[in-house]
Amino acid sequence: MTPSAPPAATPATPPASDIPLDDTALAEALLDALETHILPLTREGVARGNKIFGAAVLRKSDGAVVMAETNAETENPLWHGEVHLLKTLHELPEPPDPRGLIFLSTHEPCSMCLSAITWAGFDNFFDFFTHEDSRDSFAIPHDLRILKEVFTLDPGGYRRENAYWRARSVAEVIAGADPARQPALRARAQRIADAYAELSAAYQSGKAGNAIPLA
Repeated sequence: MTPSAPPAATPATPPASDIPLDDTALAEALLDALETHILPLTREGVARGNKIFGAAVLRKSDGAVVMAETNAETENPLWHGEVHLLKTLHELPEPPDPRGLIFLSTHEPCSMCLSAITWAGFDNFFDFFTHEDSRDSFAIPHDLRILKEVFTLDPGGYRRENAYWRARSVAEVIAGADPARQPALRARAQRIADAYAELSAAYQSGKAGNAIPLA
């Protein structure tokens, strides 16, 4: 049997945004999810030897948090924050429809988590820190190293708008918020960033004692 020829490439069209929240309300919802839902779980996770990465899903309709999770690589090296969240979400008796959800990552997702978000049916994700932050501020270079070594991609080399999803940074959302609210939003974002810096120091000081393959 002769293998079929691959189909012709079709132009990638980003999915239409159906998040009704304006950037002010969206920024507040994302920062609240980070500070009051993900961070407490991550503090507990870091105390158990896990990395600082976490994730949450929010309802598109009102920004309410549906579920949050954090990294659990000491249990399974695949339990990055995003994948651990998707696992837990799909253990619910009736998992919610991803088309009605916002996906939030504390850090720009690695290649595995990008694929997991895609396969799980999400048409969006938001991230707080960048891949460069993970490498330079948190001493975890593997996201960028894998993209380069396996996919020959430089930083920023993948498409953040494509046929599957549209990605935005929390900083971009804050920049689009009501100018009168931006100082308070930026101050809250800085407070969150400071908390992650403290958690990163705790993780780095204790990681020699864990069994995470790419610590």
